[in-house]
Amino acid sequence: MHRIPAGVLGASGYAGRELVGLLLGHPVFELAFATANAQQGGTARFGPQTVTFCAPESVDFAATPLVFSCLPHGASAEWVSRARAKGARIVDLSHDLRPGHGASISAPYGLTEFNRAPVQQATVVANPGCYPTSILVPLAPLVRQALVAPAALVTVTSASGVTGAGLSPRTDLLFGELTEDYRAYGTANGHRHLVEMRATLAAWGADVDLHFTPHLLPVARGILSTLLVPLRAPIGDPLAFFREAFAGEPFIEVADDPPTLHDVQRRNVVRVWATMSAHVRQPLLQVVSAIDNLVKGAAGQALQNANLMFGLDETLGLPR
Repeated sequence: MHRIPAGVLGASGYAGRELVGLLLGHPVFELAFATANAQQGGTARFGPQTVTFCAPESVDFAATPLVFSCLPHGASAEWVSRARAKGARIVDLSHDLRPGHGASISAPYGLTEFNRAPVQQATVVANPGCYPTSILVPLAPLVRQALVAPAALVTVTSASGVTGAGLSPRTDLLFGELTEDYRAYGTANGHRHLVEMRATLAAWGADVDLHFTPHLLPVARGILSTLLVPLRAPIGDPLAFFREAFAGEPFIEVADDPPTLHDVQRRNVVRVWATMSAHVRQPLLQVVSAIDNLVKGAAGQALQNANLMFGLDETLGLPR
């Protein structure tokens, strides 16, 4: 089978390493390079294989049809432009090209299940953030079918594992600081992911406000989001509604019970559960979703988009 070279910029971070591991097991894509700055020349083990990180300046974009950028926010767009100028197709995992950030490069938003056609035709795709994936996926069918109450305040509480904060050393992320603790951050509705969520909801025509509070869990990976969505009218069977809305989707699961992080860890899935809330005066839907922040929330979704960009089955090489 013809193999397609693929490279990873910023491969030494958590999302980058996850992508490298997925590419090493992919039946069509093959790893051409994995770059790092501070760790260039260093190595990392992926099962029986060892990968050596190289300098980004040393790579040949013209010989690499597919490039993933896992570079830091604010640094990625420049390298996306360089790779694009050499003819590569790129999936960018930073926020530089996402909705609401005023990017100079036009790129479809790679929330794959709702944007397949634009992704298939794209040369550059903006991969969604991890929190937005866990929130926008269950919100999408409610918004698109006009079930959300006008001018509603959708309230979201999410909890994430510490890999979502990246690999840079920080005192507040040391084991001794995290263990046996649970904390809110990005309070006062100020988290950076709100920009792309608000912009995406506006593009869908949603008349909603979104209030989002993230929390840090003392675990390595996973995101659990709880959404409270005011509705125009009650949904008689919320699980049946979501099963119909997501019928045929290989990476969305509608569960009979609220999902847990163990249900989704190391899998490229969004697991969703919902129920109507009791003891409130207005119809209120409670939705719980779970994802692995490094897989469906980052590297897995990026590979899902890349599969589509190259005309492959979108499930190829992805853990379910």
